Amino acid sequence: MSNIQQRCGHSFTWIFLFLVLLLLIIPLVLGDCTCEEDKEEPGDKSLAVKYKVAALASILVASAIGVSIPMLGKTFPALRPEKDFFFIIKAFAAGVILSTGFIHVLPDAFDKLTSPRLSDHPWGDLPFTGFVAMISAIGTLMVDSLATAYFNKSHFKDKDQVVADEEKVEQVHGDHLHLHTHATHGHAHGSIPSTDLLRHRVISQVLEIGIVVHSVIIGISLGASESPKTIRPLIAALTFHQFFEGMGLGGCIYQAKFKIKAVIIMALFFSLTTPVGIAIGLAITGAYDENSPTALIVEGILNAASAGILIYMSLVDLLAADFMNSRIQGSGRLQFGASVSLLLGAGCMSLLAKWA
Repeated sequence: MSNIQQRCGHSFTWIFLFLVLLLLIIPLVLGDCTCEEDKEEPGDKSLAVKYKVAALASILVASAIGVSIPMLGKTFPALRPEKDFFFIIKAFAAGVILSTGFIHVLPDAFDKLTSPRLSDHPWGDLPFTGFVAMISAIGTLMVDSLATAYFNKSHFKDKDQVVADEEKVEQVHGDHLHLHTHATHGHAHGSIPSTDLLRHRVISQVLEIGIVVHSVIIGISLGASESPKTIRPLIAALTFHQFFEGMGLGGCIYQAKFKIKAVIIMALFFSLTTPVGIAIGLAITGAYDENSPTALIVEGILNAASAGILIYMSLVDLLAADFMNSRIQGSGRLQFGASVSLLLGAGCMSLLAKWA
């Protein structure tokens, strides 16, 4: 059985590498294609709508697959959190998320909040993009800390209550129930989440908030665009983006060990955000002006806040937590592999900034 599991793990490794290369090559091909059929007019609305529908379907499928892959640990042993390959995949996904914050979201926020269409006062008086990103990162730290403290207190309160209840039963009913309660003592405590589990649950929920905010903005911007030349390369670039961002989030959800209902809700919520954003963009194409002062301010502030969340979460809760883990610290080979995977993920996502 161990040989079969090992073969499955190796097979999945090659499948993963193939997907990375495939998703990286597609935008290169689409971005540089100069074939006759692609010489569309900038304002060809019917062709733009077709591209938007294709983008909606492609991104929905890629998001669903990406967020689901880490949850297949029971089927593919290589994807279990205790396996080395899980750390490699998670480092790659964290690199994608880090690059998303630094290379994609933050510069876009700078462009919008420093646009000449905005008045000099107050938007020219203060570097609002960096300020909002900083406040967002600090706010994420506070939410992270307060939520963890709250769940920890609830955890220990429940634990103390279980012990107190057991002691009362022992005192009232004597030795027979004394033995019974000790027999079930481990079961009662086993139902209470550990501190590490609580941390993973907080991380997965806060990370999803940061991802969802910028995913909706991306979807609305793409859906509202009427230029096929702008939309076409974005299809492949955002498909790649959502696939690997989903893998990062899916890994956190898997480690949090939520109940199946919560897992499905979180996976669906992530998978649907960008497609829903595209649908909203399609619906408001005629009325939405992405260059209006209001749109620039709203998108700029939301992007800056999203960037702060993503940068904090990727560096502190994903990369620092894993790279300081005793498993990676004790293995030079795994540390090297995780570092290469991190650089590869960040590099691939940074390269996509040419198209998206």
